[in-house]
Amino acid sequence: MNDLFIIAGIRTPFIRSGTDFDALTADDLGRHACTSLLLRTGIDPALIDEVIFGCVAQPAEAANLARVIALRSGIPEKTPAMTVHRNCASGMEAITTAHQRLATGQGELFLVGGAESMSRIPFFYPHGTVAKFAALSKAKETGEKITAIADFRPKDFKPRIGLQLGLTDPVSGEIMGDTAETLAREFHLTRDLQDAFAASSHRKALGASDHLLDEIAPVHLPGKAVTRDNGVRTDSTPEKLAKLRPIFDRQSGSVTAGNSSQVTDGAVALLVGSEQAAKKLGIEPLGRLTSYAYTGCDPRRMGLGPVHAIAKLGRSPESADVIEINEAFAAQVLAVLAALKQPDKCGAGMSPVEISPERINRRGGAIALGHPVGASGARLILTALHQLRETGGRQALATLCVGGGQGAALWLERP
Repeated sequence: MNDLFIIAGIRTPFIRSGTDFDALTADDLGRHACTSLLLRTGIDPALIDEVIFGCVAQPAEAANLARVIALRSGIPEKTPAMTVHRNCASGMEAITTAHQRLATGQGELFLVGGAESMSRIPFFYPHGTVAKFAALSKAKETGEKITAIADFRPKDFKPRIGLQLGLTDPVSGEIMGDTAETLAREFHLTRDLQDAFAASSHRKALGASDHLLDEIAPVHLPGKAVTRDNGVRTDSTPEKLAKLRPIFDRQSGSVTAGNSSQVTDGAVALLVGSEQAAKKLGIEPLGRLTSYAYTGCDPRRMGLGPVHAIAKLGRSPESADVIEINEAFAAQVLAVLAALKQPDKCGAGMSPVEISPERINRRGGAIALGHPVGASGARLILTALHQLRETGGRQALATLCVGGGQGAALWLERP
């Protein structure tokens, strides 16, 4: 495999849905990340061969989001752009798609990443209600309009929540939180264990707050500058988290808003390409992608995707200096760690590996930092490589579960 070099990267702050970035669209966020990266590296945008961005909730007003981001960022019109979608792994898919382009000689330098405005995920009306609105719009005479209006019922004005629809698997019929509850029961993960893990995510993020600033390009809004992730809590303790009610299985469940990833807005941009491209630019790369794997698994246990992907990758997490696992849910990450110790339990063909929770996500994870789904995969890569550079480590594993029952695992190295 021809290595893909991650030459540079940056991200916006990750911001809780409905707060500071509520007025910004996904293309606003992606444009900010891209222009900040171009300014920081000082490269000529005309050198970029293609722009590839991940996005899950593709906005109707910005079809092919990557193209909109590219043009708004000053990338020349001649440069093609493509949006990719693999649910939570969309940001990783952008990176590995660039690798495939490089391996087949279709470019040397790529601008990739992911962008998501979860604040802007719309509500939807049922198809029958849409038909009634269509009939009303076609009515010309007063009598026709009155008849069309009379056809509406109160239920027609109860929209379907787009975010809830997107988090519900259409095959199993389960929302993502229910899959976490399944893993909590099967691996005997108590509420106390989950809350302790969630609190540790905040503690790690707080301790690494200055290091995280190295990843971030501040976003300037009217009257204020957003410079930090705003989901990290200074008062998140297991005792406080224990007071929250379960939100998926209210009777006997253990998954709460406090031990789940945050619904978040944000974007990540990475400059990637060949070793020769990096040398021409005169930039020391953050690292390189040496191997990766995607795989499928039971949608009802989608949280175990990382175990299957790591098994397919064929690299032992024990040899990684840095391990980043996306924290969709505390139960999901803890189940992954338990399954790595007993891979036969989930049918993963690999040797048992024991990884301490303290060893992963040393700068906090999605429970503290947030999970803008289209961007999270790229954020894991950026955070892992920054840690390798600052600690002198050589190898990193970045992995995540994927809605619909998939897993992704990427292996990164520095010289």
